[in-house]
Amino acid sequence: MLISSFLTVSAVGRQPDPVLADSLDIMIGQMIMVGFHGKTADADTALFNDIQKGYVGGVILYEKNISVSKPWIGLKNLTFTMQKAAVIPLWIAIDQEGGRVNRLKTKYGFPPSVTAEYLGNIDDLDSTRYYADLTAATLAGLGINVNFTPVADLASNAENPIIAGKSRAYSADPAVVVRHAGVVVASHRNFKILTSLKHFPGHGSSTGDTHMGMADVTAVWSVDELLPYQLMIQAGKVDAIMTAHIINGRLDSLELPATLSHAVIQGLLRSELGYNGVVFSDDMHMRAISEHFGLKTAIKLSINAGVDVLLFSNNLAPDDESGARNIHRIIRSLVNEGSVGEDRIKESYQRIVRLKKTYSLNFTLE
Repeated sequence: MLISSFLTVSAVGRQPDPVLADSLDIMIGQMIMVGFHGKTADADTALFNDIQKGYVGGVILYEKNISVSKPWIGLKNLTFTMQKAAVIPLWIAIDQEGGRVNRLKTKYGFPPSVTAEYLGNIDDLDSTRYYADLTAATLAGLGINVNFTPVADLASNAENPIIAGKSRAYSADPAVVVRHAGVVVASHRNFKILTSLKHFPGHGSSTGDTHMGMADVTAVWSVDELLPYQLMIQAGKVDAIMTAHIINGRLDSLELPATLSHAVIQGLLRSELGYNGVVFSDDMHMRAISEHFGLKTAIKLSINAGVDVLLFSNNLAPDDESGARNIHRIIRSLVNEGSVGEDRIKESYQRIVRLKKTYSLNFTLE
């Protein structure tokens, strides 16, 4: 009876199964966010069933989910249908940074966006606010309630293939990053959109791309890369934080990717920087994780490190192994065998539902 003491679902149409609502399964489900193939809610029947049963707490949308013929209506129908089916309101997420990382493109009729680098270079907060408001209003109208932005990485390595190389960082100056990231967070909050700083503890100095493989920043990382996180945490401008898959031997003697590192997440982020909010993993399908760790091992290490929500993009071919139900089954087996404690699951669950409540997702805590 792990949930009933502090969760009451009050949304009309959301009547959780009386057995599931009093079980560990709902708590585990809230820790799972997945991508899917298709442009309608019934395109992935298994996922839709998992949403109805509470085995998944969030979905992430990509360009593959946009209908070319009816992009606005199609996305609104998709998000509405999924949200209505959920036991606990879903996080419906997207990576809409602007510029190169832009799912809602103008070719589909969505508003234009610009890169973080452009905004940092002109260093005009009104311009940053204008584009952030435009993005947040668009997401709110589509039923999307999580945007994995702003990038808090420093543009410390101009040759970085995935951060500065794609114009995703505001500046090499932490103060500039903090100013603009703070505006982005505030704009999204005005529209009840959750944001997530990324990629902790700093991806800007890397010479590699964790989408493609391991990236070790031990020799090039600077403590300045922590400043945007430290300053924004202190100022109360952080909704959530996404981890990086980079290796930093200066922060973790075991040289585990940060997403799997207890030293980085529980030690540095939570204990030293004083952050007790939700932590999202970066995509667990990225090769820095998927090519070097078995699925069960990666899930175990990330949860024990302090990650609250595990993200699986499913951007390749449909993959039953990393579907929501199988991820759920793996986490449950880790709890059953004692590799992950029930208290650790409950800790993440409480952070998640507290944040969902903050963003008015129509349920109450007792």
